[in-house]
Amino acid sequence: MSKISIIVPCYNEEAALPYFFSEIRKAADGMSAAYDLCFEFIFIDDGSKDGTLKLLREVAAEDRRTRYISFSRNFGKEAAMYAGFQHAEGDCAVLMDADLQHPPSMLEEMYLAITEEGCDIAAARRVSRKGEPPVRSFFARCFYRLINKISRAEFVDGASDFRMLSRRAVDALLSVGEYNRFSKGIFGWVGFQTKWIPYENVERVAGESNWSFWKLFLYSLDGIIAFSTAPLAIASVVGVLFCLAAFVWIIVITVKTVVWGDPVAGFPTLACLLLLIGGSIQLSLGVIGQYLAKTYLETKRRPVYIIAETDRERDARAV
Repeated sequence: MSKISIIVPCYNEEAALPYFFSEIRKAADGMSAAYDLCFEFIFIDDGSKDGTLKLLREVAAEDRRTRYISFSRNFGKEAAMYAGFQHAEGDCAVLMDADLQHPPSMLEEMYLAITEEGCDIAAARRVSRKGEPPVRSFFARCFYRLINKISRAEFVDGASDFRMLSRRAVDALLSVGEYNRFSKGIFGWVGFQTKWIPYENVERVAGESNWSFWKLFLYSLDGIIAFSTAPLAIASVVGVLFCLAAFVWIIVITVKTVVWGDPVAGFPTLACLLLLIGGSIQLSLGVIGQYLAKTYLETKRRPVYIIAETDRERDARAV
């Protein structure tokens, strides 16, 4: 009997989880009967501050298919996704959110894409951004245009984290053991045949999103730094252009002064040049510093996450 692992990162999802449990069980029961499958539900509590962990304990005690892993603190969604894939035991693994923005009804189509069409990854792609603030949608489209021009990894506009992966795709994903993880890029970087399944954007069933515009902006910067060295090249080009401009300007001033006797402009010109050149230097140093910081974090070899509690540890203590 084949097993499917459902991986669900959770951060303060107490309000949404009861609805999610109801829907995912319906989908799993239907697929189990139709295709002779068994399921495991792996919930990653990413240091939630509400009653998420308490609810997961209760559900795990009632439903033996449900497992949970609770972090010692909030390590971020990337760490939660990585932990889920590490602990998934199924022949296929599914990554989805707990707020029902990823419809469980799509699981059957994903499963058939892998088992009957020969794909290794079946991923959901939003065809609309209904309900999303216009400013966020605009910057999201700009990010995808930019990252696809400067990176060799495939980034699909509208691609979500909601996807089903075969076992060999999961193993390939886990072989990328970097500390600074950007899964949207890693999914594309590992390759494999992927089927994109379109779906309409769905509102959260309950609770509030933990992703602010600022967090998304920083996350996009992480993606650019993780999958492209173009910013470093741009900083180098800017430096060369300023050197050429300075050389040309020196020649112009010398000729004007020696040949025509024009006085050299004073403090305003000097102040503007200093501000312009100083700003470009600081910008270049900032770009280099971001890459250096990521390299520094990688060399420290810290764990991606730390587990405080799992359902299996509780079972062992109970025995």
